[in-house]
Amino acid sequence: MNVPMEMDNLAVKRVRLEVLKREHRDLDEAIHVLETSGRGDQLRLRRLKKQKLALKDEIARLEDDLTPDIIA
Repeated sequence: MNVPMEMDNLAVKRVRLEVLKREHRDLDEAIHVLETSGRGDQLRLRRLKKQKLALKDEIARLEDDLTPDIIA
């Protein structure tokens, strides 16, 4: 049987969430290294922090999409 393997929408969102979390951790580490090295360009640090915040917002949206609504 030759059935194409397709991921459902939830699986795609879960994979995307893990990728974003990894990128967020990598940015956090890069920011920390630049701040502690003393050679960090302030403009570059500001841009990295802004990018990290945007990732955090996207992560929150995806987590909200993946969390089932609870009717109380």
